[in-house]
Amino acid sequence: MSVSIKSSIVLIQFRITMSSIFNKIDLLAISNSFHSDGYFIVRNVFSSEICQQLASLAEAQLEQLQIPVEFETDVKYPGAPTSKHTEGGKTVRRLKGAYARGDLFKQVAKAEIVKQILSELFKSNRLVLNQNHHNSIMTKCPRFSSVTLWHRDTRYWSFESEKLINVWLALGNENHENGCLRVLPGSHLLDISKGRFDDESFLKIEHPDNQRILKSAQEIELNAGDVLFFNSRLIHAAGQNHTDEIKYSLVYTYHDETNKPIENTSSSKLPEVKIS
Repeated sequence: MSVSIKSSIVLIQFRITMSSIFNKIDLLAISNSFHSDGYFIVRNVFSSEICQQLASLAEAQLEQLQIPVEFETDVKYPGAPTSKHTEGGKTVRRLKGAYARGDLFKQVAKAEIVKQILSELFKSNRLVLNQNHHNSIMTKCPRFSSVTLWHRDTRYWSFESEKLINVWLALGNENHENGCLRVLPGSHLLDISKGRFDDESFLKIEHPDNQRILKSAQEIELNAGDVLFFNSRLIHAAGQNHTDEIKYSLVYTYHDETNKPIENTSSSKLPEVKIS
């Protein structure tokens, strides 16, 4: 079967899946939980066929080192190789610019169920995807993946408001062994002083006030096709991948059209994409 025919079949399956799943969700329950906890998981949103196709596309682009990419050595998080000249130094942390990497990536970004849930969470139908933040295929690789410390995504983002939502699609199973996300439920509502964060805006785990909230940490275990919606202010972290398989996750960031990125900042470099 040719690639083009296979892709067409997957896109047809995509539309059928979106039609069938939408009637099974409770938007009010999602909204209540999201605003209380800062996150919500919607299970079985995308089929295994769609996830496999996305993962295959990601794998091919990873092998070709199709730019733009971010290497583990670029961020220098704990556990990352010390330089590109050491073992594992060319390990990719994420494939950036996911939205522009193929039609199926665009389809996922604009999926009707995603738009409907976001519209409920934002109380708005004027939704846009920001191509500058996240908009990535996270590629947590064996052996050389790093630890992501506790942080809020808004630490380096520049918008008129911090009201942004991340949408994280697991393309395979995510668990403790391969470095799944961890979150601090309700932390999006906390007013935390700058002194409780280090110079890179990571939470100081030794701080007594931080140790109290860290006791609430929850691991976000996902199966392929599950989608995590989480507030951009939610404090979260991730471990290393201790398995033999790469963990692929597709993540986009959205906001209401009225919440503008600040001009001449990293948040405004690439044009935004209207999704509704």
